[in-house]
Amino acid sequence: MHALRHFYASALLDAGENIKAVSEYMGHADPGLTLRVYAHLMPDSRERARRAIDQVFGASLSGDDGPQTAQ
Repeated sequence: MHALRHFYASALLDAGENIKAVSEYMGHADPGLTLRVYAHLMPDSRERARRAIDQVFGASLSGDDGPQTAQ
């Protein structure tokens, strides 16, 4: 049963679920406990941060949504 709980939490974190939600699903009273137990399984936050910023600025950096100039 313990291995199944561990798998469940691991799958959620790998899918990008936030630590507070996983903590609630696991029945932990404190998200800090969940972080201490499962932090090593969390996806690389640098990659997630890069993707988030790319989504926000991606179109404007490529010139697709930039201001139009009259010619």
